[in-house]
Amino acid sequence: MGLGFIVGFLGALVLFHAAYSTIQYRALLKITEEEFSGPPLNVVVELFIGLVICIWAALTLPGKFLSIHPDSDENSVPFYARPTLFEFCCWSLSVLGFTWQLL
Repeated sequence: MGLGFIVGFLGALVLFHAAYSTIQYRALLKITEEEFSGPPLNVVVELFIGLVICIWAALTLPGKFLSIHPDSDENSVPFYARPTLFEFCCWSLSVLGFTWQLL
């Protein structure tokens, strides 16, 4: 568990707390019979802070970004010639059968 994971978990807790605060605020307005016009300012600020924390954690958790070189050996093979990549494709069965016949 790295720092990014812990910060992401704390960001998610902040977002859940903002949602809980909004639910509590709406329940309070129902008791006092006032109209709900929007969440209070502290909940909006809490949502923004939680969103920034979660985005930061999502960008730092995977690690360092690596560049893709266009002249590498992996990019010289066409995508239909790599059978391990078919699990990521969203084709219908007829198209999948047609591509297997081409090979």
